[in-house]
Amino acid sequence: MFDKKKFSLSTSDFNEIVRLIHDHVGISLSDTKKDLVYNRLQSRLRLNKLNNFSEYIHFLRNESSEWEFFINALTTNLTSFFREAYHFKILSQHVHTNLLKRQSHDPIKIWCAACSTGEEAYSLAMCMIDVFGTQMPPVKILATDLNTAVLSKARLGIYSEEDVSKLNITQRSSFFIKDKNKSNYIIKPEVKALISFKKLNLCDKKWPMTKIFDVIFCRNVLIYFDKKMQNELLVKFSNYMESKGLLFVGHSECFPNMSKYFTLKKQTTYERV
Repeated sequence: MFDKKKFSLSTSDFNEIVRLIHDHVGISLSDTKKDLVYNRLQSRLRLNKLNNFSEYIHFLRNESSEWEFFINALTTNLTSFFREAYHFKILSQHVHTNLLKRQSHDPIKIWCAACSTGEEAYSLAMCMIDVFGTQMPPVKILATDLNTAVLSKARLGIYSEEDVSKLNITQRSSFFIKDKNKSNYIIKPEVKALISFKKLNLCDKKWPMTKIFDVIFCRNVLIYFDKKMQNELLVKFSNYMESKGLLFVGHSECFPNMSKYFTLKKQTTYERV
């Protein structure tokens, strides 16, 4: 029988959940997100046989393994292949103009800083394959996310017909293999080989990377942080970028007070000062 039980989510419990998610991963939830919190966490209460959100908060504080599920539930992972396609045109032009002729023989290094289920990272790989005209371009892509569930899907690289519906026939045949049942599209090994998927919380005080990146994609992520955290992350991004490297952000994200570190080059595309 379907369980229609409703759980109690008091204002104080909601405020505590908001504080916990902010302290751990920097996400700022407004007062209007109470229904979202309820809907995304209610399955955790049912699974753990809890009666209300007060019990869940107590459970969360005492069960370290629950934090992963808590964070996964409250992070948003809307993505698609070649989302905001104009960015990939800007990237292609930037590589042609500034990176193909540089004297360094190091590979081009790209960081996809919130890769979700992998579509953005694989789009970057496909873009670079097209730019260089080979499935083995001199490119290394780091793809990170703090949500372990979406990272698992990204590593698999298996997508439905609907997921690839906006890709043309050439892209599907060049970068995917149809599975035996012809119901899913599997990323080709050559495309996967360009990408390393890693778990990373952007709000960690220290990031483990030792490389400096030519390009960083961090799109539609910073809007979930408060201004203080946004500024801190932008400063950190600048420290991990080559001079005149490009930072791509989401279509609704704008940072006019960061001119010491970035200048707006094109539509939601910033250049490292």
